[in-house]
Formats: sequence, structure tokens, C-alpha cells
Amino acid sequence: MIHDPPILILDEPTSGLDPNQIVEIRELIKEIGKEKTVILSTHILPEVQATCGRVIIISEGKLVADGTPDELANRDHAQSYRILLDPAGAETKEKAAVEEKLRTIDGVVKVSATEGEADAIGFVIGAKEKADLRRSLFTCARDNGWILLELHRQAASLEDVFRKLTRE
Repeated sequence: MIHDPPILILDEPTSGLDPNQIVEIRELIKEIGKEKTVILSTHILPEVQATCGRVIIISEGKLVADGTPDELANRDHAQSYRILLDPAGAETKEKAAVEEKLRTIDGVVKVSATEGEADAIGFVIGAKEKADLRRSLFTCARDNGWILLELHRQAASLEDVFRKLTRE
């Protein structure tokens, strides 16, 4: 950096730093990146998500992905939804019945019961490509008298994308 290079290559720049130092280095990288090309080599994908405007994934010497962190995370448009229901609701006594009703929603490809919290039952619902199930899930809960405690849409993380692309 002393000679003001046009390209700066950083290898695992936050490795071994405490959380405060990590934030400072991220901000420094973003600031330098406004005027120079910064190449960040790292396996810490949350670091990539927080720092980079463009991501390139290389597997076995071949380019397998190139785009913004959001583009890559949404590249397969695979989304899942997590819902938590209050088991005290009259219609949520039978998990299998709830699961079956969730499967009837247009755009649902998979329903899995999950561990809820101590006072809730949970499900993860897989959606078809580009399907936004939030309204449908809410409507299904309302129409069936379920007490909806939580509805959360989860997009694939960069880690999910990386693992998928480097295993294929």
C-alpha cells in the first residue's frame, strides 16, 4: 500500500482479528475499493457477504460463479420458509394434518417438521423457483385457525451456493 498500487490482493485479511478489528478492516477494504481494485481471497463467506461487491467462485481451477453476493445467493431462486405455530391453537394438535395442509399450497415443493421452540411447533417449507409464499402461508394459517408465531423467508446463503457449486 505504500507504493499506491492500482490493484491490492488481500489473503484472509481478517484472520485472527477480534470483532472490533474485523469491522475496522472491512470498512478500510470498502474505502480502498472505491478507488482501487481489491481482490480478497478468503474462505470466510460471511466476510465476503459483508465486504465485497462482486464475488467469483473458483472450483478446481475453473470459474463456476460470478456476480454480486445477492445475485449468487439468489441464483437458483431456492427459498425456504420457516413457520412457528402455537400448538394451543385448536387446529394444530396434529402435526401431520398441518403438514398435509401446507403441502396443498401452490408453489410448495417440500414441507418438513422441525424443532420448534419449547412452546411452538415448527415447519420448513421449500418453495418452487421464484415463488413468494408469504401471503399464501399467512392465508393458510388464518383460514385454518392456526396461531402464527413466526414466518421467516430464508434465501440461500453464499455458503450454501459455494458448497453446491464446488461439489457438483
